Amino acid sequence: MTTDEELDLLDQQLRRLKIEYEIFFNNPAKRPPTDIEWKVLSIIRKFSDSPRMSFSQRYKYNSMAQRYAIQSDLWRKKMRIREEGYRRPQDAILSVQGVRGVVEQVKHPVYGLPNHVQTAATGTAAAAAAQSFSVRYSGAAGERDQIQFLYKILTEAKKKSGEKVSGNLDSFATFVKKKTSEIRKQHSCEAVEYSVEMQDGQVKLKAKAKV
Repeated sequence: MTTDEELDLLDQQLRRLKIEYEIFFNNPAKRPPTDIEWKVLSIIRKFSDSPRMSFSQRYKYNSMAQRYAIQSDLWRKKMRIREEGYRRPQDAILSVQGVRGVVEQVKHPVYGLPNHVQTAATGTAAAAAAQSFSVRYSGAAGERDQIQFLYKILTEAKKKSGEKVSGNLDSFATFVKKKTSEIRKQHSCEAVEYSVEMQDGQVKLKAKAKV
């Protein structure tokens, strides 16, 4: 099975897992879908540090791993309510609530998930996607696709957070090339790592020298 096929399988299993948990929480006699969850975690663990993935595959993987971390936290809370009963008025709301557009911080470690994925799963879904993505760029002519993909991630993150997108791909590529040249000269490094992050409610493009 190819990497793309396994990532598609992970996406399918995540959708199925969400449906099975919804059925579980609405049926007192139903058992939790631990077998499906085990399959999901197996794939997530397999690709957590895999060097075989392309930039687009890594972004897709991170998005799904973060989605699982957020949903897993919600399921844990609803499971506690199911076992212990309602302790607070908001528990009654949570017991029938799905994952919202703005998600509370994930406050417990999810077994099997890399730390950077769990960290990125805090805040809004847009912030989570933004916090997990980075690109290594050296200024070589053959790295145009990396700039293009970095631009795509940056603009998508800005749109999701409601920020205005200024400039086009060509102007962005010119900026990245110039910035890369300056940082390489200043730090005598081989490449520059660019990351898209959420800071103070705004999407930021960060640059860091890489030896």
